[in-house]
Amino acid sequence: MEFQNYPKFTPEMKKTHKILIPNMAPVQFRILSAAMEQEGYTCELLENCGSQVCELGLKYVHNDTCYPALLVIGQFLDALGSGKYDLDHTALIITQTGGGCRASNYIHLLRKALAKAGYGQVPVVSLNFSGLEKDSGLPLTLPFLRKLLAVIYYGDLLVTLKAQTEPYELEKGAAAACQEKWLDTICGWILANKGYTGREVKAAMPRIAADFAAIPVHRIPKVKVGVVGEIYVKYSPLGNNDLEKFLASQDCEVNLPGLMGFLQYCVYNLSQTARLYGGSFFEKHISGVVLRLIESMERVMIRTLKDCGFHAPLPFRDLTALTDGLISTGDKMGEGWLLTAEMVELIRSGYENIVCAQPFGCLPNHICGKGMINKIRELYPQANITPIDYDPSATRVNQENRIKLMLAVARERLDERPGGEGRQEEPQPAEEPALV
Repeated sequence: MEFQNYPKFTPEMKKTHKILIPNMAPVQFRILSAAMEQEGYTCELLENCGSQVCELGLKYVHNDTCYPALLVIGQFLDALGSGKYDLDHTALIITQTGGGCRASNYIHLLRKALAKAGYGQVPVVSLNFSGLEKDSGLPLTLPFLRKLLAVIYYGDLLVTLKAQTEPYELEKGAAAACQEKWLDTICGWILANKGYTGREVKAAMPRIAADFAAIPVHRIPKVKVGVVGEIYVKYSPLGNNDLEKFLASQDCEVNLPGLMGFLQYCVYNLSQTARLYGGSFFEKHISGVVLRLIESMERVMIRTLKDCGFHAPLPFRDLTALTDGLISTGDKMGEGWLLTAEMVELIRSGYENIVCAQPFGCLPNHICGKGMINKIRELYPQANITPIDYDPSATRVNQENRIKLMLAVARERLDERPGGEGRQEEPQPAEEPALV
């Protein structure tokens, strides 16, 4: 094939090339960009959006391809065609999960699109934990992996704190300003090669949470909405048409389960595959070892949120138990059983109104998300779940109208509860808690 001789990202390019990062999870990926810069790379997190991104994706990728692939590739092509970058010294980075989802093949679609669009000299770097793309993969050293772990937990913490503070703040913009302040601070720590060890994270997280807890708020009953779905359209404002902003404009509190849960799910599946289909002793138990290492930081975040009066997510090990009687943990294509488990966790935590965001052609999402809704409603009658398809042909107004119908039901139920009874109220912080 004409696309097999693609340019490799060599160690020498680390000093000569700028790496463009697609903006899937804006908060987490901003800290990730700082971590990569600390490792010696020059990076830029892309923020270009608009209809031209999707149109470019459709032009160079088959329209049967996943919607996230269209957007990621379209965003890259739009950036390369903007004239802002030296194309002979620019590289792109994309993640690969290594699972059965087509996302692992986006890198090949991207290279093909680059060649067709006249950017054949631009190398693509793969960020993966599965040993894929050995010739153009990002080297994952132990210090860098420790940074990545801290990056994601810091990002998840900031997203959670802002989401639970912003709807109730007395001074509009206070929570967003607090998040921005801590994003700058954390990126500064990472660039200075500090702030990512277990001890430093344990000391930093209570300070961050206490800052949000000190924001004056008036906590009144509001509609609480959880967002689940395919990983890209779940987190990316480009992929979900600014879903979080829309829900905020409807006076809702939004719960977006953390990105770390998906990474833990990927780790868990490595050994689950060996247990179900056969494998060595090492393959069957390596996931447990890695998850125990991750759990230490997970416990810090959960304890921090609870100590400061915020709702905390379940530990990952407890999340896996929520699948009992619903779906097998052997169902691990795409978001798999995690999607179902996240919906159950949200309902049990008081976020019974759920938007299940899914690309129209994503079969795993339709099975584990849309396909599980009736079963979940049997077990949890209060569940108010609406699946929303995201696709080039889907209009934003139709998506938002469907969500408004779900919210209308949610508001009716809220009004039926005198004084908001039955809803989980977050404690009003009285004094700033002692810092670790």
